[in-house]
Amino acid sequence: MLISYLKIAWRNLRKERLFTILNLVGLSTGLACALLIWLWIADERGKDLGNPRDAQLYQVMQNLKEEGKVQTMSYTSGLLANGLKTDYPQVEYAATVVPASWFGNPGELYVGDTLIKARGQFVSPDYFELFSTPFVAGDAHGVKTDVHSIAISNRMATDFFGSAQKALGKNLRWNQGEFDDTYTITGVFADVPSSNTDPFDILLNFTLFAQKRPGIVTDWGNSDPSTFIRLKEGTDVPRFEAAIASYVKNRDKYKEDKVLFLRRFSDRYLHDEYTDGKLTGGRITYVHLFSLIALFILALACINFMNLSTARASRRLKEVGIKKVVGARRGTLVVQYLGESVLMSLLALVAALGLVVAFLPAFNAMTGKELHLGLDGRLVVVALATGLVAGSYPALYLSGFKPISTLKGALPGSAAELLVRKGLVVFQFTLSVVAIASVLVIYRQLHYIVTRDPGYSRDHVVDFPIPVSTPQSEQAAQALLNEIRGFPGVVSVGTHHHDFNGGHGGIGGFDWPGKQPGQEMNFANLEVGYGFMQTMGLRLKEGRYMSDDSNAKREIVFNEAAIKFMGLKNPVGKTITFWGGHHVIVGVVKDFTFESAYKTITPAFFQVFPVADNVVVRIQGGSEHAVLGRLQRVFASYYRGLSFDYRFLDEEYAALYASEERVSVLSRYFAGLAILISCLGLFGLAAFSAQRRQKEIGIRKVIGASTARIALMLSGDFFRLVALAAVIALPVSWWLMRRWLESFAFRVPLGADVFLIAGVAIMGITLGTIGFQSYKAGQASPVKSLRSE
Repeated sequence: MLISYLKIAWRNLRKERLFTILNLVGLSTGLACALLIWLWIADERGKDLGNPRDAQLYQVMQNLKEEGKVQTMSYTSGLLANGLKTDYPQVEYAATVVPASWFGNPGELYVGDTLIKARGQFVSPDYFELFSTPFVAGDAHGVKTDVHSIAISNRMATDFFGSAQKALGKNLRWNQGEFDDTYTITGVFADVPSSNTDPFDILLNFTLFAQKRPGIVTDWGNSDPSTFIRLKEGTDVPRFEAAIASYVKNRDKYKEDKVLFLRRFSDRYLHDEYTDGKLTGGRITYVHLFSLIALFILALACINFMNLSTARASRRLKEVGIKKVVGARRGTLVVQYLGESVLMSLLALVAALGLVVAFLPAFNAMTGKELHLGLDGRLVVVALATGLVAGSYPALYLSGFKPISTLKGALPGSAAELLVRKGLVVFQFTLSVVAIASVLVIYRQLHYIVTRDPGYSRDHVVDFPIPVSTPQSEQAAQALLNEIRGFPGVVSVGTHHHDFNGGHGGIGGFDWPGKQPGQEMNFANLEVGYGFMQTMGLRLKEGRYMSDDSNAKREIVFNEAAIKFMGLKNPVGKTITFWGGHHVIVGVVKDFTFESAYKTITPAFFQVFPVADNVVVRIQGGSEHAVLGRLQRVFASYYRGLSFDYRFLDEEYAALYASEERVSVLSRYFAGLAILISCLGLFGLAAFSAQRRQKEIGIRKVIGASTARIALMLSGDFFRLVALAAVIALPVSWWLMRRWLESFAFRVPLGADVFLIAGVAIMGITLGTIGFQSYKAGQASPVKSLRSE
């Protein structure tokens, strides 16, 4: 019997080639989209997993309350790890970590004349108890106990020395600011997997960091390293959080209102967005978004299958009637038709796998990932489930026909069946309208935040790092800058440590004339070199830029937001005190964007140093190619073997929104596919309607109705359905997009034109989809339809 069912299914698929192709295209496209999204979601959810004790592994976070607002920080005091481990028996291990990302730029690793970039991470001894760091040669003992020991990755050991074993005992130099020194390799660890949120190439002893920056481990008010703990099994986590909440506040001499809390280590990648001290999302938002998109696209594909299957039901009436007359039960027919659906879904799975293989490289390029398609039994389960869901309604619909009416060729129907089919179409096009409107809003918002005036000029500005860790390297940097200033096509040159893309620190403990009790704020600390503010084109509101000599160390420049917070009138010339130093305000710059568009402009100030470790060069328009060539040559003459890694500032700014841009691109593609699948369903319903009304069409043709009149009659029903979908979709899309835009401090207005464009677009798509089918029905000969009895 099974073989017979398969034969019948295969013959029907071959016989109805058009419907088979439409079904195959719809299902395979839906499955391919779902598979690509599934690969992306699996990679996102795989970040920072793999630790066998993940359930007990946490990062200690802190909320800083200032002026009624709460700022969430992942950095804490260097004293915190040892303090928690000593004072709380629930803490099994606690580690202090200065992650590689703390430094901004990678350092330089030298072995003889060979030089490569290397990301260094400082760790305390308990780090190796908390995290899985397998060693392929040597061990962690040296890094735990000796500040001049270093552990390097297996890749670096192989590149430098040929193998991990040969690397042990060798000396190398790592140049990263004040940590420029020679270290002995005592361990080689396995390469850090790409799933690690904060990758690194070398590991060093945290005590070395503390020696070079003693304030880190002697001041509870400073927040630079990260703190990770492993709690003992059975610990009541909420109760422990409550116990440590005021731990730092009670020890901080500045008495800043800092509240500690815990975040699961494996949550730090996906759950990293906090608003007013509360977790509000992060990348997990995009995971949920694309999960819904995958489900909706699969749902659309299943709806198509239902519509297309019921549309060709009239051609199987006699088959159903004969089988019922000879004794076939309804359950048997349901199994047969579900089998056909499953067969179609398995064929669609094969086609979908082919599509995924073909488009995966392009998908990787769009998402910035390295995804791979592996064989997984769950794929077959998804295909079977899709086939069963898609085939359920057609199977019940076909098997429910009465044999007498079907043998006559009469296609039965009811108001409920009609409502279901039209309801499915309305649902499809509601999603399509929401997709079109959402894509338009997302595109406009991203275009706005990338092109809006940030308060400085980022056009024709190139940015690249240089080493400035020693007096000798500072002298070399000054000589390099002087040479660059003389290049034809160079407008101005400056240096910076902290940048305008959110890479800055924060400093509290300020005192100023007229300060009120309890008026505290962490001011964004922008450390720059001479000439930076002029090169960036920052606009002065009053006063001047800082000097380019030794006097600049006593000068300070604030932004408007800082002056407004402090409540200073005529601020230029007033003295500000912080961290025991006195500084004179020499200028106030107009507010500018130095963080992402998600944040409002916060109080900030500039400190100036003779030279910092990043160079910005403003180039005359049209001279970029010639100046970059000269920059590369002069850079190579000063830093032999070091790669010239430059980026234009507008590219760095755009990189802030790489995730949003990828979401925008992906949403456009997925919206297009959702519309395509919906159109296939509409095409199927048009065909179904034409088949059901073929006698009516024949009679109208006989009494003189024109082809255009009949086409208009058939199209009118579908236009009403799509119009209803638009009425439902527009307020839904308005609500969704308003919620999304609220996450941006700077955003475009949500105009009515977006929804008007979406509505017009979907009506045009509808006309293009059903126009041909309606015209074809109007052209049909009435003789064939009227003699079918």
